[in-house]
Amino acid sequence: MTKPYYTITQDTVFEQTIKKSRFIAHLYRISDEVDAQAKIAAVRADNPKANHNCFAYMLGDDDHIQRMSDDGEPVGTAGSPILEVLKTNELHDVLAVVTRYFGGIKLGAGGLIRAYNGTPAQAIEVSGKVQRILQTRIAITLDYRNVDALTYYLQQNKLTTLNTDYGVQVTQIIAVTQSEIATIQQDITNLLSGQVTFSEQGEQFTEIPVTTPGN
Repeated sequence: MTKPYYTITQDTVFEQTIKKSRFIAHLYRISDEVDAQAKIAAVRADNPKANHNCFAYMLGDDDHIQRMSDDGEPVGTAGSPILEVLKTNELHDVLAVVTRYFGGIKLGAGGLIRAYNGTPAQAIEVSGKVQRILQTRIAITLDYRNVDALTYYLQQNKLTTLNTDYGVQVTQIIAVTQSEIATIQQDITNLLSGQVTFSEQGEQFTEIPVTTPGN
């Protein structure tokens, strides 16, 4: 994805027991459908005696790929509630698989929906959420005498220096969104009276915590 989006902080497993049935939610970051299917297969392989391995995932810009499976549970009681959790939490490029070991007590449609919705929802709380933002790395090259002024500007604008190289001149690398580049470069150029050069150094995703693990 190229737009900012929310995802889980880390792959997570959460388990709870409801009326003697074990429900185990597995959350994964995924890159494509091949990755998703491989992780679903791995969960099934790790739980050969489970009665069901229901799942849902969303992928791509605008979530144009959405998949879900009830895996033998009554239609609409498993895959759809799992998918709804992902949508409610605005999670993208995330797979949720909920494994069920039947405990002998039927839960009914309402009970199943609550279990398949509530278990991954609690797993998301355990994992925590981050916002991933695509940024461009900018190398700023300047004379030593201007370093303090640049450092102050970066601090005031909450811009983090990723790396600093000391040579004939000083080069500091920062990461900003594409829409910020022109303004920041103009600000720094004005601040240093034009005694500075810039070059783009590729792109990276920066992750900003939204909720911390366990909260």
